Amino acid sequence: MTQTYIYDAVRSPRGKAKEDGGLAALKPHALTGQLIDALAARNGADAVRGAASLTLGCVGQVGAQGGHIALVTRLHTGLPDVVRALTINNYCVSGLTAVGMAASEADASGDDRLRLSGGVEMMSAVPFMGDKAHYYADAKTAAALRYAPVALSADLMATMEGFSKDDLDAVTARSHNRAAAAWEKGGLSEVIAIKGGDGQVSLTHDESVRAGMSVEKLAGFGPAFAEMGAAGFDAVMLKARPELKEINHVHSVANCPPVCDGAALALVGSKGAGEAVGIKPKARIRAAVEATGDPVLQLTAGFAAMEQLLKKTGLKLSDFDRIEFMEAFAATPVKFERDYQPDMDKVNPEGGHLAMGHPMGASGAILLATMLGGLERSGGSLGLIVAHGGSGVGSAMVVERV
Repeated sequence: MTQTYIYDAVRSPRGKAKEDGGLAALKPHALTGQLIDALAARNGADAVRGAASLTLGCVGQVGAQGGHIALVTRLHTGLPDVVRALTINNYCVSGLTAVGMAASEADASGDDRLRLSGGVEMMSAVPFMGDKAHYYADAKTAAALRYAPVALSADLMATMEGFSKDDLDAVTARSHNRAAAAWEKGGLSEVIAIKGGDGQVSLTHDESVRAGMSVEKLAGFGPAFAEMGAAGFDAVMLKARPELKEINHVHSVANCPPVCDGAALALVGSKGAGEAVGIKPKARIRAAVEATGDPVLQLTAGFAAMEQLLKKTGLKLSDFDRIEFMEAFAATPVKFERDYQPDMDKVNPEGGHLAMGHPMGASGAILLATMLGGLERSGGSLGLIVAHGGSGVGSAMVVERV
């Protein structure tokens, strides 16, 4: 168990990653800066300006997100120079990893300073694989590294598990309808309305959510990744899984989390750190685990992190009041539901990534903000967060309201 507390966690709405998306006109440091301002308004300027560090996850660290985005954010917001800045890339679990790192540092240091941590990703400015790593397109190197695009690993999981398109469409429709219902109730307390450069509110809600989604509507979307697989990546996966004769490409674009823009930020620290600035914690981080796994199957490392965390804490899935499980392609929630048989009323009760989108470096921190707000709305006590990333990285965290 750690002695690190979460004092607050906020997120932006998730905007479509397109030219006219609700957040696309903003720079990533300006988006994150609005969350820093929101945390200061909610918790007092001393809590934020006295922070020991700012740690941000970001996957595409080039272009608008290059030049050390955490440091650029600190400079933009005018945080004191003594606030250390760190930018990390742990693929799609980066935001949760950043919070875990800040919590570990706070726990180990024993100092009475709070820490800012989370993530940002503006996929309208830096698209998926926008860093253009050489192995993305170099078939020989990709084969040597056992690399395949993460979307194909979702089809690999579906093939190995025998998931049908109907299975994928069912969890996708559920995600959209739960998210739509949550917004119809009046919004989510952890979501901060974001302003544009003119000072006017530009986005208040997640743009990709579709009310009334159904399996029938999703049936018209065909497989999206067969051509990519035929370009050589199916061969990489089949070499790693010789028991398979072919990859069954079943994921459509609708069974993938929408690419989008977004950010999330948490304020964490010791009990003394909160007392020093006169604020009370909302939750405690009971435990956190980082895990790695099969780089070809990829999306199993979140499950590994979860299992290690449950073993470490002695908890069972039935002990949790709420579970925020990253919907990293539709195959992953299908596997979670079938293999672990959790109470699905407690899993992503207000929708998930398949509906609301996946700003990669921010997603883990978004799950944390959603968890904190969701536990408060429901009166729940104990929450589990599970996140997966490409090439076999995973992260999981247990939080408890105080």
